[in-house]
Amino acid sequence: MGVECKKIEGGVTAPKGFMAAAAAAGIKYKNRKDMALIFSQEPCIAAGVFTSNVVKAAPVQWDQRLVEQSPFVQAVVVNSGIANAGTGKQGWEVCERTARCAGTLLDIPADAVLVASTGVIGPQVPMEPVEAGLLKLASEKADTLEAGLSAAQAIMTTDTVPKQIAVQVELGGKTVTLGGMCKGSGMIHPNMCTMLGFIATDANISKEMLQRALRADVVDSFNMISVDGDTSTNDTLLLLANGLAGNEEITKEGEDYDAFCAALRQVTVYLARMMAGDGEGATALFTCRVVGAASKEDARILARSVISSSLTKAAVFGHDSNWGRFLCALGYSGASFDPEKVDLYFQGESRRIHIYGGGAGLNYSEEEASAILAEPEVTVLADMHMGDGEATAWGCDLSYDYVKINADYRS
Repeated sequence: MGVECKKIEGGVTAPKGFMAAAAAAGIKYKNRKDMALIFSQEPCIAAGVFTSNVVKAAPVQWDQRLVEQSPFVQAVVVNSGIANAGTGKQGWEVCERTARCAGTLLDIPADAVLVASTGVIGPQVPMEPVEAGLLKLASEKADTLEAGLSAAQAIMTTDTVPKQIAVQVELGGKTVTLGGMCKGSGMIHPNMCTMLGFIATDANISKEMLQRALRADVVDSFNMISVDGDTSTNDTLLLLANGLAGNEEITKEGEDYDAFCAALRQVTVYLARMMAGDGEGATALFTCRVVGAASKEDARILARSVISSSLTKAAVFGHDSNWGRFLCALGYSGASFDPEKVDLYFQGESRRIHIYGGGAGLNYSEEEASAILAEPEVTVLADMHMGDGEATAWGCDLSYDYVKINADYRS
């Protein structure tokens, strides 16, 4: 029997006890929101997953330390526009000063304040607008849906839409809510979850089980997306739980833990798909579903290879049913399979066509294939006929605008 998770309106303010705010601090952008606050009225346990890039931004290092060592956290402060990466000792001092200032304004310890930044690598973050922004955030925080949406808008850089979701699930007779928001449009590639992402929950769960749930989840959610092959210096996914739902504490695997993980997966997959579909310059969400692989890990490798290929992404943008590009991307993925056994399909919202099988291209309608590739959501289905491994990866097409956006990014 499957777990019933209900999607509801809102984002990070949907769970009990969570508040949010946004401010136009003028850190880099003018006349737009560029700072966000997430605040819990009660102390939270925290879990986190961070970038695999060796070059880690100062906020990543700050958050890694707090997630591991701080007895509790209660706030997250985010700025957009400047990444605070490649900033040396001064970058760490910015994190410390931000946390101290926020702690004073919110009446919590500095080591209960997580920080995150996104934007241009290299410039130093100016503290004067940050401190002014923190004053606004602390005074304007609210538990409304509007406050949550404003926070989701404030963390955007090249994103075209805010990304948020909330779901509810029953745990031990209590209604538990999870609400999340993220930003990510470029520098998106597997090996963590290239983005900034923040999930709040009122679930009562131990720190060990919260971290276990998050680490297991990203393998098939945020680690299965790619926009451009670049893994950022600032990737951060934080999960905060304040226990206000009143369910019996989850301290081990079992029915309640499985239900919580199912709800978490609904949140993360939704956000991951939103990021992939909102890739810089994208016109389509490009999905690859692999079935029949020799193992689950092979399926992941194969699916990621297809959605990461510049040639397959360009084919989707051009609505070109050149199936050889998709077969090629499977072939160099590193997973072993027999090409003579593979079946490839193009799949749209309401139709699917078989384009390759038995080691050769099939007699299909180029016009129909092109029409499928012109849909806003395009799926390539690969049946490897090697075993029972399955995985899905999400990406986007590669358009002219991707180059334009990134050529002009700093201006």
